[in-house]
Amino acid sequence: MIEARSISKFFSVVNEKGLAEGLTAVLNVSLTIPDGKIVSLLGPSGCGKSTFLEILAGLQAPTDGTIHIDGKLVLEPLPATRKEQIAYRRRYRFISPLANGVFRDQPKHDIAMIFQDYAVFPWMTALQNVVFALKLRNADPRSTGKTGVVKLKKGVIEEKALFYLHQVDLAPSAHKYPSQLSGGMRQRLALARALSVEPKIILMDEPFAAVDALTREKLQDELLRLLNETGGAGTPITVILVTHDTQEAVYLSDEVIVFSPGPGTIRNRIPVTVKRPRARTDPELVEIQERILAMFQYDINQEADYSI
Repeated sequence: MIEARSISKFFSVVNEKGLAEGLTAVLNVSLTIPDGKIVSLLGPSGCGKSTFLEILAGLQAPTDGTIHIDGKLVLEPLPATRKEQIAYRRRYRFISPLANGVFRDQPKHDIAMIFQDYAVFPWMTALQNVVFALKLRNADPRSTGKTGVVKLKKGVIEEKALFYLHQVDLAPSAHKYPSQLSGGMRQRLALARALSVEPKIILMDEPFAAVDALTREKLQDELLRLLNETGGAGTPITVILVTHDTQEAVYLSDEVIVFSPGPGTIRNRIPVTVKRPRARTDPELVEIQERILAMFQYDINQEADYSI
């Protein structure tokens, strides 16, 4: 279970006059996401969706609030006052952040993240990209039987990498470099790499935004198929997806979290109870899309005729 407790994020920015001023990206966001659910974060550009996703991943520290995964703290807020700084130093006396990471409670090895720009290594083949992720997971000092993470033998790593490339129909392109793959193929490679480490949680930041509409729909269906197959074999994977596409959010998700214009707060939480497999033209899905679009229209014009 993922728990976000009163998350806020403030940035200091320099205005056109050269003066520092505060920018609130996320404001007092609290939500709970059960295991095995697909949840979309939907909202206009600049509303803090990606910032919130990075806080969930532990890539950014919140200014206020905490993220807990299965009851474990992901990353605590950075100290803001002198008193907090003194207390922080007392808890973590090591100079090296890496040394701190060995002793602090960090469950992030159960999280995989997929970015909009694929984030695959261009100097590695498709196979080498997946093998690298598996080797990195294998080298994690937390990869012990006590945590449920089993170290892989060298001969097994490549076999497992090929299995996941086969799952996303990339096995014939295993020895090609990312520059030799289409945009959709590169995103499938990113998906194979994420699934190969068998995470409990996958965080996706506009993963299909850079491909054409037909490829986007195919990748959406591919994602659902893979989640169904991998989830059926063990613990269901939780997916949190940042998107600007209302149809994508409603089609994929068990729940859509609608963010308000910046600073980002939760405007509405809309459950999607239509059983899978779904049709994009399903009247119930279309009705939910129209409700969400009406909310956005209201935020833009401050007028609308709808009931929620």
